[in-house]
Amino acid sequence: MKGIILHGGHGTRLRPLTHTGPKQLLPIANKPMSEYCIDSLKDAGVKDIAIIIGGLGANKVQEYYEDGEKFDVKITYIKQEEPKGIAHAIRLCKSFVGKNKFLVFLGDNIIQKSIHSIAKDFENSDDDASILLCEVENPTRFGIADIEGKKIKKIIEKPKNPPTNFAVTGIYFLTPKIFDIIDHLKPSWRNELEITDALQIMLEKDHKISYHMITDYWKDTGTPDDIIHANGVVLKNMKPYFHGKKEDGVFIDDKVMTGKGTILKNGSQIIGPVIIGKNCIIDSGTRIGPNTSIGDNSYLSKCDIEDCIIMSNCEINYNTKIRKSIIATNSSIVSNSTNQGEKMFLLGEGTKILL
Repeated sequence: MKGIILHGGHGTRLRPLTHTGPKQLLPIANKPMSEYCIDSLKDAGVKDIAIIIGGLGANKVQEYYEDGEKFDVKITYIKQEEPKGIAHAIRLCKSFVGKNKFLVFLGDNIIQKSIHSIAKDFENSDDDASILLCEVENPTRFGIADIEGKKIKKIIEKPKNPPTNFAVTGIYFLTPKIFDIIDHLKPSWRNELEITDALQIMLEKDHKISYHMITDYWKDTGTPDDIIHANGVVLKNMKPYFHGKKEDGVFIDDKVMTGKGTILKNGSQIIGPVIIGKNCIIDSGTRIGPNTSIGDNSYLSKCDIEDCIIMSNCEINYNTKIRKSIIATNSSIVSNSTNQGEKMFLLGEGTKILL
């Protein structure tokens, strides 16, 4: 079985974070979200992977993953010149797939469930496709499956009146039969070729489509709140480790992960789950609260942060509370004042704030 990761799109709901690169490289627990897709594919036994790239920062994807050797996979890059939909991106992979069954991941989907057994079942089945479903609170945001028993009756893209709350996740098990369907697809109102339309046509032509329910965790990380939430969930499921140094008088509670070269100064507090990257300095008087990620080479002083993602090479030297924030690489917030209220930031790469 081969694998495909869709790594394009504009990420408009995540601006300014996506002004300088693709959303799928934004870190969750200090690792790009699309790397979790590679981990899931490897777990499913898939190591021959095509990554569909396009749009701003496509070169950053190639720079990070290269040929895939350091991730123990083989990566082929396929360019989508303009965003014409998921089905269009999949069609670009026809030569790569050949006669093999294949597994597609949208690069911004995070799951905590192993799909190894599902992949095995699909490989050994006569199914033409298989999809993963997950119950959601806001079904109008997603493609929705109407099911009856073990059978899918209908698949609808973002329905105004959803028949169920079973969202079609961005994870698809497919066979080459999908390519003939895509070749006859008409663009949707968004002028895109929709994978949900292709699956619906397969149902109408009596192709066999099975489904599995995700009952653990799945998140389509389309908004800053989604990313912050996913960050907290992933942190809770990590095993703690401590490769840095801590001075006397450091308070640590719950699950904490700390990289090499990082120093926790006397009087700092770390309340997990928290991950701190390599070569960071957490200065005296700093409190890092639950569900927070700190990237490599960052310096934090005096601040009190929770539910935040601070990327690499950042400086925060500000005596205030910071909550539910995402601060991109090479950014800084510096102030000599003391603010007793709470602050929330959404800062793009290289932002400098002096208060």
